[in-house]
Amino acid sequence: MLYVKAIRRVNGIRANAVPLYLPPDSQTTDNEFDRNIFFGAISMYLREKVPFLKNMPDFLEKLFDSGPMLKLASKMAGTTRTEGLEELTLNMIKGDNAFRKKEIDRLVEYLSKDGKPEVIHLSNALILGLARQLKKRIPVRVVCSLLNEDDWIDEMAEPYRSKAWKLIADEAEYVDVFITPSHYYRNLFIKMTGVNERNITVVPLGIDADPNVQRSGNSHAPSIGYFSRVSHMNGFDKIVDAFIKLKSENSVPELSLHICGGYTSDDKPFIKEQIRKIRNHGYGSSVKLYHEFQGKGKQEFFNNIDLMSVPVRKHDGYGLYILEANAAGVPVVQPETGAFSEIIEKTRGGITYSPDTVEALSVAINGFLKDKESMLRSGRDGASAVREIYSVEKMSKALSDIYFSLK
Repeated sequence: MLYVKAIRRVNGIRANAVPLYLPPDSQTTDNEFDRNIFFGAISMYLREKVPFLKNMPDFLEKLFDSGPMLKLASKMAGTTRTEGLEELTLNMIKGDNAFRKKEIDRLVEYLSKDGKPEVIHLSNALILGLARQLKKRIPVRVVCSLLNEDDWIDEMAEPYRSKAWKLIADEAEYVDVFITPSHYYRNLFIKMTGVNERNITVVPLGIDADPNVQRSGNSHAPSIGYFSRVSHMNGFDKIVDAFIKLKSENSVPELSLHICGGYTSDDKPFIKEQIRKIRNHGYGSSVKLYHEFQGKGKQEFFNNIDLMSVPVRKHDGYGLYILEANAAGVPVVQPETGAFSEIIEKTRGGITYSPDTVEALSVAINGFLKDKESMLRSGRDGASAVREIYSVEKMSKALSDIYFSLK
């Protein structure tokens, strides 16, 4: 949605956001997305998994993809596991089987109701099969965003993993321009697919720095923040272990840990295990959970922490949570992996550590907390850089330049 918000700020461009599979969450539906949903998730899944429903009648498809059914499915979609979805993933990348002709025709008709679009921007490469299907029907340029497709593909067993990257490479010829927010992910995508580097442009994601979310400078006990999905993949257990280590050594007296982020049903057992670990060490009173991720809850979270760390396990292709923290004047401590060094080098809004271990993380946090001058300087530099380098306005300009270059 960041791309949609950014491009809508450019005069002379009209942009519609069309949801696929499931209805978007209620916070964005009213203002950002069209209400029509295409390629309903339930019917797509059942056609793939239930042989006698492969050619289901129209009335059954309409029932499965009705608003109430899709909303129910959306509430139950609490997993990010690829197991059992490998063939469907490959079909979506290729497009021939997953995206049915009549549904693509319905999408084209909907997109063309106020005049044919000049550019169609696909949200990720896992739906790349749409590019060829749409270009068969309308003269349109196709842009495709790239970020974290590897999260999904790398979870797939072989031979599906290799097939997925190969299919993306095959279908890439139907995309006029790929865009990705970091040079790290650009290089990774080229390595995995062999796509011509000239067809991939780096457009950093930007954020609107909320003037209400700023550290007040009020004194408080030393504190660490974690702001992301609370999951094993995002290294929540690593920040917990580093926190327990620092508390056990009493290296930073009165240290507290603040946690702000959502989770899926898959994450619940893992989260309970981490909370139990903290309590077993007797540090439960030094941990605070925030259940509101926007507005006052977000403001309170950033106001109450000295630094933030999200020690993700994978090599992340970006990290909007870094920009969120920096925008609030909070410096970050991140592993020297993925795109983190690239971002922090530009913002000067924090430090990186290596190797990516709990020991190195705890040492980095300990040193940073004890160097208050460096922390304050990094907080100020980060806040300034986000507004100057990673603003939505910068992103809007870069994105519109790409769109207009395709005319």
